[in-house]
Amino acid sequence: MAPRIAGRRQRGQGLRREASGFALAGAVGLAVDIGGYNLLVHLGGGGVLDDQPLVAKTISLIAGTSVAYVGNRFWTYRDRPRGRIAREYTLYMALSGVALVISLACLMVSRYVLNLTSPAADNVSANGVGLALGSLFRFLTYRRYVFQEQHAT
Repeated sequence: MAPRIAGRRQRGQGLRREASGFALAGAVGLAVDIGGYNLLVHLGGGGVLDDQPLVAKTISLIAGTSVAYVGNRFWTYRDRPRGRIAREYTLYMALSGVALVISLACLMVSRYVLNLTSPAADNVSANGVGLALGSLFRFLTYRRYVFQEQHAT
């Protein structure tokens, strides 16, 4: 009985470590995304891409997601076996795209189903509910498909 409890406790501690590392890597990536966007669009009253906000957002999002990948690969999941970086990175970006769709779906429901159009409603739906659901999706799928545990053969 005691070994079973110790095993559960150890798994729980490992999961908490992964979740906190994932959150920190994501927070740094989000800061790169938001900071990069504002630098590209708003720096000095008009950044280099002030007339192209969608291009700026695409660049900042890719940069932020790439930073989060590096943080997750080399810190959060550092103890997991390394796969081919091209496979890992491509899968990471694809799953991040699905998480983006989750966030957009929350915004669409808020706007077009519930008819909530205020800035507060947009932020709660996309950056609150959508970000939380997307983050949960990313955490579960990254640890299962991108940064896989090594299984005994």
